[in-house]
Amino acid sequence: MTDADGGTYTLLLELPRDVDIEVGALGTHHFPAGAYAYTGSALGSGGFARVDRHRRLAAGESDTRHWHVDYLTGHPATDLATVVTSGGADVECAVAERLPDGPVDGFGASDCDCRAHLAMAPSLSTLTATVESAHRDAMKG
Repeated sequence: MTDADGGTYTLLLELPRDVDIEVGALGTHHFPAGAYAYTGSALGSGGFARVDRHRRLAAGESDTRHWHVDYLTGHPATDLATVVTSGGADVECAVAERLPDGPVDGFGASDCDCRAHLAMAPSLSTLTATVESAHRDAMKG
């Protein structure tokens, strides 16, 4: 399995302070300081190259915003800490449903019935462990 094959990914982000961010059509929302996990799929052309795009945006190397998560990753206060992947699997919703709620209903979930694909927790270490477990459990079915 190569990165070009794609699968499901979760971006783990840290926000050191409270910020208000305009999230495209969702409007302006308050994001409390803490750890965030955004789960998406990279099953189309280029596979996990989509994750590299998120990294470039988070590093300030790009300012193009297409998806809800782009507004969060593109904010200067946001740090992209790490990424968890499940190669070759379409388990985006299964992972997102196993994670805690986030601050914005509908975030990243405009094409499914999930409440949101953005989770939040006070600690990055705790959220990372939860995300890793959610990916393992979703892969088991």
